[in-house]
Amino acid sequence: MIIELTSELEGALIDLPLPPWELDVPSLAKSTRERYRAELTAVPRFAETTTALRRALTGEGGGYAVLRLGRLAKALGGADDERFLRLATAFAAEVAVPFSPFPRWPLWKDIGVKIDKDPGKSSGIGYNAFHMDLVNGTLPPDYTTLLCVRRDPLGGGPSILSDGHAAVSRLSEDCSALLAETAYHYGTFFDLHGVGEEYARFPVLDGPNGFVRFTAKMLERSQLGQAHADAARQLAEELVRGQISFMLEPGDYLIVNQRRFLHGRKALQGGQETVPAADRRLLLQLFLRAPADAGPAV
Repeated sequence: MIIELTSELEGALIDLPLPPWELDVPSLAKSTRERYRAELTAVPRFAETTTALRRALTGEGGGYAVLRLGRLAKALGGADDERFLRLATAFAAEVAVPFSPFPRWPLWKDIGVKIDKDPGKSSGIGYNAFHMDLVNGTLPPDYTTLLCVRRDPLGGGPSILSDGHAAVSRLSEDCSALLAETAYHYGTFFDLHGVGEEYARFPVLDGPNGFVRFTAKMLERSQLGQAHADAARQLAEELVRGQISFMLEPGDYLIVNQRRFLHGRKALQGGQETVPAADRRLLLQLFLRAPADAGPAV
């Protein structure tokens, strides 16, 4: 769902002096969340906008939203401007608790473009297949979010999303039964906090937690038994069959409910080596944890 801000709301936010955030590692401090909410409560149309945002993320048939903050970002000097990031953080805090699982990144993590990286990685230039973030943590983020600072100047790299549960519903019972077995594994687990323990082997269909615990990368980079690999491959095909695709513009803020949707990115346009590093595509990533008393983000 695309959520536009009214000109009235944009005008009020431009003049709103939110203070710098504080962290209660790994999360945004409760005092900061309370201060931001207090400042924003009286802003015209803010409550209606955040209500629509939460409905898009957790309501029937929902699971993702794109907040169109481009005009606001431009007015404040860009999507990486400190004042703008405070506002984006305040919107995120209305959904769940912002946190960073990476000690080296205090809250927002840069995802730039590195032409010498594995093309399939988030910072690579190739196709980034469907996945959920922190797939091998026992407590993966409830939401993953991406804020566009710069789009690919050559015109590539649209985001892709797919409803994981809808894809599973199109599989056979035998296939689903294999995906529910604790037979899958992917990646390393090092220097992380706020995402539980390492889930060395996990089921793709994570029962009561509601996650479709999947990354297409495990098809090539993990040793799986033939039957389990075939089941995962069928799921990957259904995710592609049901995918939606769109281009994030500067200031667009994508929020994905990881209990419902998986995400990825199509390849960037060829010729990235001709683009100066400072001009290449740049996203900022932030993770969100639903409060324990809020129930699952489903």
